[in-house]
This record gives sequence, C-alpha cells and structure tokens, in this order.
Amino acid sequence: MGRRTQAERDANTVEIGFALFVSTSLACATMLAVASPAFFFGVTSPGEGTLVRAGVIAGAVVFVTTLVTILVRHRRATRQPSQPGRTRPDS
Repeated sequence: MGRRTQAERDANTVEIGFALFVSTSLACATMLAVASPAFFFGVTSPGEGTLVRAGVIAGAVVFVTTLVTILVRHRRATRQPSQPGRTRPDS
C-alpha cells in the first residue's frame, strides 16, 4: 500500500464521519420505531421491557450493518485498478 495524499486522508475522514452519522440516525429511528409503543402508548410491564430490549437490539444491528456497508462500499470505490490504464472490466 503506498503513501496516501492529504486529499485521500480527508476523503476517508469525511466518509467515516458520514457513516457514523447515518448509522446513528438509522439506529435511533429503528429503536424509536420498535420501542415507541412502550414509550407513547403506555404498554404495561412485562411488554414494556421486551419492546425496549427489542428496540435496542434492532438499533444495534442496524447501526453495525449500516456502518460496515458504507465503509466497505467506500473502500471498494476508492480501490485502484490492478493494471493502471485499464479501467474497463472487460479490458
């Protein structure tokens, strides 16, 4: 792996920040969607605890999945072709 330019390091930093922001937003939305009956509609125990736990687990799964997907996609997009000058897949 060669040395990276400042522009490449900046692009990676921005992509990591974007991935964290999007993953956190989707995880919070998922948790709220799953656990909202417990918070807003007054579901009583033991259903309340179950909904909150399910929301936290679903949010964690969505967070990790989204984060990994965005970062892997960015890494594939920035990878250089194996043979410089040959950019088409059928070359």
